[in-house]
Amino acid sequence: MNKFIKLAVMAIALCTTMAASAEGKIAVLNAQQAIINTELAQNRLKELRAESSYAANRKELESLGKSYQDTVAQLQKDAAVMSAEQKQAEAKKIQEKRVDIEFVQKKLQAAEQGLLQEVAQELSPKLQKAVTELIASEGIGLLLNQQAAMHVDSSFSITAKVTDKLNQM
Repeated sequence: MNKFIKLAVMAIALCTTMAASAEGKIAVLNAQQAIINTELAQNRLKELRAESSYAANRKELESLGKSYQDTVAQLQKDAAVMSAEQKQAEAKKIQEKRVDIEFVQKKLQAAEQGLLQEVAQELSPKLQKAVTELIASEGIGLLLNQQAAMHVDSSFSITAKVTDKLNQM
């Protein structure tokens, strides 16, 4: 029995020593946000938003939004004196405008997402290098995807540091 206790104590001591040597900081990273925040991504987004087709879609979206709001306000104002058919026709116009707004919004979002995917592919090797360097320099023992964590204190996030490294590369 005495030998068993000595063996157990030695095993615990060995495990504790191994765990202590493997300890490191825990950190989280939102790689997508790190890429979006880079100067390259921000500059490309500015260029996209300056393109005539994108600007035309933005103007169309604003116009549709104003028209939608005006139609809704008019319906609310005149609803008491309108027939059921008139109310139904106005409601149909409102629904059509809502569909048009969603379509234009999706076009704009698709353009931005496509651009950001291109930037992400372009920066992927640099991202890997930046993360590897930060892991080594910060002594990070465990790096988690920020979206996978239920709660993260901002002091654990290295997203801004990764963005800075990407901007420097």
